Amino acid sequence: MTLFNLLLVAIIQGLTEFLPVSSSGHLILLPAITGLADQGQAIDVAVHVGTLGAVVLYFWADVRDGLIGLTRLARGRADTPGARLALCLIVATVPVIVAGLILKLTGLDHLMRSTAVIGWTMLIFGLVLYWTDRKGATTRTTGDWSLRHAWIMGLWQAIALIPGTSRSGITVSAARWLGYAREDAARIAMLMSIPTILASGILLGAEVVGSADMALARDAAIGAAFAFVSALLALSLMMRLLKTVSFTPYVIYRMILGVALLVWAYS
Repeated sequence: MTLFNLLLVAIIQGLTEFLPVSSSGHLILLPAITGLADQGQAIDVAVHVGTLGAVVLYFWADVRDGLIGLTRLARGRADTPGARLALCLIVATVPVIVAGLILKLTGLDHLMRSTAVIGWTMLIFGLVLYWTDRKGATTRTTGDWSLRHAWIMGLWQAIALIPGTSRSGITVSAARWLGYAREDAARIAMLMSIPTILASGILLGAEVVGSADMALARDAAIGAAFAFVSALLALSLMMRLLKTVSFTPYVIYRMILGVALLVWAYS
């Protein structure tokens, strides 16, 4: 795999994983648009690990509290904010794991990897993001996150298994619909990404175990490093912009890309 191809994959994954524009959709489109070779599952795992490292570092205080709370949950106690956060994250992750396994076992995940599907999901869920962001209240904060809301957001997150939907976009939409302020909606969505990315990385990693070699390991390390840097930059920028800017710029981008993809797919 050429260095240019590798860096392109890593940067696109890093920039789009946490922005509400669909990283999976962009990675599927990359070889179709550029003619470059598909990066393969091993590199997918590596760049996902890179983005996972970025969100863990950025939200380390929450992650630390959740990890400490996880030890209390193991003893059957959910009596601290960290333990409740860990429990909510577990509940929110269940739907996407179950739905992901069903799609994997039935082979439906491969059937949805088309330009037309990505075009439609870009448009439809871009409009969903716009509507929820405009109509949603801003009365709730991260401290109000409950098991019921975690389950609802988890169900919405499972929809993101359809390429082009955007995991961060659909979970932010759910949080805004439930009345969370923009920054808090994005914060919860990012925290939800940690167990989700970890689960998908383990699933993909299990499929490439035994096929790795030194060259592939080197490429994976480079990909993970660049994905980490680009994801951290994108995450920092988005969280800062949300103090003054809505999600509308991302919606506009989704609309333009969605229309272009549909024209291309049906022409």
